[in-house]
Amino acid sequence: MQNVASEKKENYFIWLWNQLKGWPVQNYCLWFFAFGFQLALLIQEKIMTVTIITFIGTLLGTLCVLAINATKAVNGWLGLISAACFIYAGLAAKNYLSIFEQIAYIATLDLPVILSVKSWNDDTKNHLRKFGHKEWAIAIIGTLVVYAVSGYLIGKFTNDPRPWIDAISFAISLTAGIMCFMRYNNQYFWWTASGVFQLILWGVTFAQGDATLAMAVNSLIYVINDILAFTVSPWFNLGRRRAGLKEISK
Repeated sequence: MQNVASEKKENYFIWLWNQLKGWPVQNYCLWFFAFGFQLALLIQEKIMTVTIITFIGTLLGTLCVLAINATKAVNGWLGLISAACFIYAGLAAKNYLSIFEQIAYIATLDLPVILSVKSWNDDTKNHLRKFGHKEWAIAIIGTLVVYAVSGYLIGKFTNDPRPWIDAISFAISLTAGIMCFMRYNNQYFWWTASGVFQLILWGVTFAQGDATLAMAVNSLIYVINDILAFTVSPWFNLGRRRAGLKEISK
C-alpha cells in the first residue's frame, strides 16, 4: 500500500512537470526574457529577504500567468507559491490591497485549480465563454463599486500611502479572477488593465522608496503576457484555430 501511494504521488509530480511542456514558443521566450531581466535587477539590488522573495515570486508568477495562458493546470501551485511571495512584498511596501488581491487569486484561481487539477485543462479549454451585453454591464459596474468601496476603506483604516492606485488595481484584478474562475475569456481585457495599473502602482511605490523595481517589471511582463494571450492562447479563437480546437461562439 505504501508503494502504491508513493507511486501515485510520484506520478502526480511527473504529471505536473509535464504541464510545463507543449506551450506556444512565445510563452517560453517571454519567461526566459523575464528571468534574465529579473536576475539583472536582483544582481544590482542590495540582497535582502524581501528582494530574494520578490525575485522568486516574480519568476513563479510569470510562469503561472503563462500557464493560465496555455490552459495548463500547473498554474494552481505556481500561483499559490507566488501569491505567498507577493503577500510578503505587499506587506513590506504597505500596499495592503495588493495583499487582498493575492488572497482573492488564491480563492478564485489557485485553490479551485489545485482541487480539480487533473480535470482543469480539458474542462477549461473545452468550456470557455465570452460576454454578452449583460455580463459586460455587471463586470464594469462591479469593478467600479469594488474600486470605490475598497479605496475608501483602505484609505480610512490603514496607512496605505497609495490607497486609490492600490484600489483600482485590486478592483480590476478581483473581477478578472472571478471571470477566470467562471471561464470567461473577457478576463484578458481586465488582466491587461490590471497589469497597467499594477505597473503604475509598483512604479510609484518604487519611486517613493517602498519597493524594488522588480515588482514594476513583473507587472510589465504580465501586460505582455496578456497581449500575447489574444493571439496564441486557447482562450481566444485565433489560438484555438492553431491548436485545432472548436471555436468559442458565446
